[in-house]
Order: sequence, then C-alpha cells, then structure tokens
Amino acid sequence: MPYQLESWRFFLAFALIPVTAAYARQFHVAPAGADANAGGESAPWKTFAKAMGMLAAGDTLFVREGTYKERLVVKKSGTAAAPILIAAYPGEKPVLDGTGLSGQGLVHLDRIQNVKVGGLEARNAGEAGFWIVNSSYITLAGNRTYNTVSSGIIVSEGGACDHVVLDGNEVELACNDGAQECISVAKCAFFEVKNNHVHHGGPGTTGGEGIDIKFGSHDGTVYGNHVHDMKRQGIYVDAWTSHTYNIEVFGNRVHDNEGDGFDCASEQGGLLENVTFHDNIGYNNKLNGFAFRVWGDGMPGPRKGIRIINNTFYNNGAGLWGPRGGIAVEGTQFEACVIRNNLLSANKLFQIFVEQDSTLAAFTIDHNLLDAYKGAVGEARGEAYVSGSPLFADASTGDFRLQTGSPAIDKGSPEGAPKLDAGGLSRPAGTDIDIGAHEFGASASLGGSRERLGSIAPMRAGRKAQVLFKFKGAGVLANGAIPPSR
Repeated sequence: MPYQLESWRFFLAFALIPVTAAYARQFHVAPAGADANAGGESAPWKTFAKAMGMLAAGDTLFVREGTYKERLVVKKSGTAAAPILIAAYPGEKPVLDGTGLSGQGLVHLDRIQNVKVGGLEARNAGEAGFWIVNSSYITLAGNRTYNTVSSGIIVSEGGACDHVVLDGNEVELACNDGAQECISVAKCAFFEVKNNHVHHGGPGTTGGEGIDIKFGSHDGTVYGNHVHDMKRQGIYVDAWTSHTYNIEVFGNRVHDNEGDGFDCASEQGGLLENVTFHDNIGYNNKLNGFAFRVWGDGMPGPRKGIRIINNTFYNNGAGLWGPRGGIAVEGTQFEACVIRNNLLSANKLFQIFVEQDSTLAAFTIDHNLLDAYKGAVGEARGEAYVSGSPLFADASTGDFRLQTGSPAIDKGSPEGAPKLDAGGLSRPAGTDIDIGAHEFGASASLGGSRERLGSIAPMRAGRKAQVLFKFKGAGVLANGAIPPSR
C-alpha cells in the first residue's frame, strides 16, 4: 500500500487532557481580557505577566485564541504530584508574536520544575521560540515555532537540565539566521525528543542543523522525528568538550537536507560514548545518509561504542563537495564501533567509505546490503555483505518496505539487532533478521510503542511517568513509519 500523505498531522489531532485531580484550579488568559479580572473562563486575565504571578502547583492556565505581543516567562514550579499545566484552550490556536521583543525565549523556563506547556505557537522570535535552562521535569508537547532567529526549541544553553520531554512539536524556519540548531539539547540528562516535525530551516550561515544532542547530554532517546529541508545536517549528536553518552536515536525519517542525514562527532575533544542509531531512514540528503564527522576547528575527540544498526540509507550524495554517499567514516579516534545490518542503495559515490585505513581495526562492519559497491578509494564492504537491488515497495514515495524476493530478507545478523523495526513491528518475522529498517512480513505490533535497547538509564527512581497530551490521530502511517513531507 502506498503512503497516505494526508494521514499524518501531529497537531490537528492535538487534544489536552488533565491526568489527575492534581490540576486543582483552572485559569484563563485572553488578548481581550483584563488583569483586574478573576482569571476565570468568563473573566480571563489579559497578560502572561499577571497569570504567571498567580499560578501555584497543580494549577492549569488555558491560553485562549489570539495573538499575544508578550513573552511568557514561567515564574512558578509545580511538584511531582501537582505539576503546572500551561496549554492552549482545546480547539484554539494562540500565537505569541515576538516582533520587537527582546529576551532569550518567547516562552522561557529558568530554574523551574514540573511544568508542562502545550499547544502554543511562538513566532518571530529575536532569539529562541522556547528556552529551557536550569530546569527539571519539563514537557513541551504539541507546540509550534516559526521564524526564530535562533533555535525553535533550546534546552540547557547556559545551565544543566534533566528529565525533559519534547514531544510532537513542529519547528519551521528556525535558525534564521542565528546560531544553534532548530532543536538543541545540551547539558541535559534523561531526555526524550520524539515525534517532532522539524523542517525548512533558515539559511544555515552560523547554525541550523535539525536536531542536535550535544555538550554533555546523556541518557536519552531521539525517536519518531521527521526532519527535512535543512540547510545543514538532519540529526546530529556531538560531544563538543564534554563526555556525552547513553543516547539512542531510532525510528526517525530524515531527508532532503543540504548536509548529511545523520551525523556524530566530537568537535572539541569530548568523549562520545555508547550511542546507537537504529531503524532510521535517511534519503535524498545532499551529502551522506550517515557520517562520522570531523567538524569544527578545534581538536576532534574520541568516539567509543557507536553502533549503526538496521538503518536504510537511499539516494544520498547528490551534492557537489566532499565525501558523499551512504555511510562515511572520517577521523581516527574510534573504539569498538559497529556498522551492521544497514541497507545502502543508490548512494552517489559509495555505500560505505572509511577515510583512514588505520580506522578499520576499530570497526566491525558486517551484514550490510550494498546496492551497489562502486570500488571507490576507501570504500569498504565488510564481512557477510549482500549485493543486489533491495526491491523497495516504492522508493519514489518514501516507502522503503521490502518486497518478496528482496536479497535483504533473512540476511541480517541477530547480534545487537533491535527487537522492533522502523514501524514498531517485531523482528525477526522470518528465519532470521532482515537487513534495513523494515522487517519483511512483520505483523506483530506493540501498538506503536518502541522498546529501547537497554543502554539507556531509566527515569529517576520513585517517579512515575504522567500522560499530558493524547493524540487522537496517529502521527505515523499504517505501517508505523513516519511519512514523507507534506
């Protein structure tokens, strides 16, 4: 079945539901309100400044439809049992317009705990749309940013954060034309970046990657995101100067970017360790589907335990400079890295390229499908490779499921293979693991849920996850994959 492009909308199906009786009081703010009002539904406040001064743990602030020429600076924290909820009134689309305003984020959380923000649009920001710093147990879900000079959403620039969830947000025209990345996560422990749509970024002069996990972040996941039409890389993990570790990047669809689809690096000497990229799909990117990069002008650092497993990289490398193709390995400081079960097809100059022969000893390369090996200088096959057309269902529409007779079927290795494929379906479905992000013939599903590989530490002991938002319409296709662009 071809992809149904109209089947995805993270945001049109967005609905808010309070999850416990802890949300005790409900207040409202509206452009036509008055700060002298009581803040109720029929007598809303006018300004965020008033509302932020009145909230207490367990309160809900509903933001009514209209345009607000004001920053929303959160002043109060909730508690684990009684978080604060700040959200669009159901069915309404409030907009924060930052034209002419100064400040780091149109929505700003500094030294705040247990707050959830959803359904707001931040546009025309002189810095970031949403800025989270020195804060814990923060959720941003179902928000939208448009035309921000810096990031659409930035976490921890200037101070460490922990337990942050970014879920189902849309980020468009971020980094226009400022530094950072469209979604930046730095110095953050225990995080989830999931189901976000990041697209059509700014010019990329001083920044502009789609999603960047960096600078000492650890114990987190990046999954179910759709990233496209960036002037730089799609999804990037960079240690910078600090040990960055225990990160899992899976089930993402990244395409039509000017740079690489996926990157990992240590630009300034920090150790990047225990990072797994699996069940991702990268296609039509101008440079590489995936690259181990040496970026920046500092001293590149070591990368240890980086695993690239069961991904699909197709038709990458149509750019005009540098190594460009399927998977590229640059640099020399590697230890215990793996490239396994990846499906590489129709990439421009090579399928797998290793810049330095001395690097090969640090890599295990096996059970990849190469369509086709080009014999370029530095191109590697690895062990137990497979050749031939993968027989995609319809690559032209972004459907990279396998058809009957594909040489990728049952040719992968079970070692380190994820239990679920890109669609959340169980593997193996046949006698052995398939090569690539999709398992042929898989039917058993866990309802779209995903299972981590076990390398990521759990949330802090004693804390229970809380559901903040329910998405009535799935943000994925019937086969579980994230669809191509609108």
